[in-house]
Amino acid sequence: MQAATYGGTGDAIVVPKGSPIKSVADLKGKTVGVAEGSSANYNLLAQLDKAGLKYSDVKVQNLQPADALAAFSSGHLDAWAIWEPFTSQAEQEAGAKVIATGKGLVNGYVFQIASQAALDDPATTAALKDYVGRIAKAQVWSQTHKEDWAKVWSEETGLSEDITLAATKKRDVQLVPISQDVIDSEQGMADAFTENGLLPGKVDVAPFFTDKFNSETTGK
Repeated sequence: MQAATYGGTGDAIVVPKGSPIKSVADLKGKTVGVAEGSSANYNLLAQLDKAGLKYSDVKVQNLQPADALAAFSSGHLDAWAIWEPFTSQAEQEAGAKVIATGKGLVNGYVFQIASQAALDDPATTAALKDYVGRIAKAQVWSQTHKEDWAKVWSEETGLSEDITLAATKKRDVQLVPISQDVIDSEQGMADAFTENGLLPGKVDVAPFFTDKFNSETTGK
């Protein structure tokens, strides 16, 4: 119901300090941590495909960020596919080295969602229109007040301001109207998950989108 892109720079594949791995092509046969089903998972799929590799060419460890950071820091992973602020956390706390980012390769979209029951209720829909409008303004504010947002983000996450500021500087926040281009991009991601056995069958994502809130978010 509401969308923005943060760009793809913060979506990254990192390797440990001193690793001989220099590129995605070097990941063949290596152990890679990633939260399956996440945006980082799609970035990994896209990066491997770009490098001429298949998902089955790497040994995937399905790990959420906290567990993955521990495994990465202790030397149990050859690489980690992750998103911000964990990319910056890995760089600053574990000396990680970025070998690839999603810039120009992944869409960087983030969405606000609501239940069908909420959308079917006029009063709730009116409240949601106000809510997503506020979210959109906050996203624009975070782009133009990076240091202020980094402080708030630090307080919310418990991460140091050095980490959240580094993460914020990698985000290029832009509001995006829900359109056929957005739907097609997300459909491509869903199809990639299906093709690689991460979804049991083809998923039509179109019914999960509505453009009825565009006027409150982007005015388009």
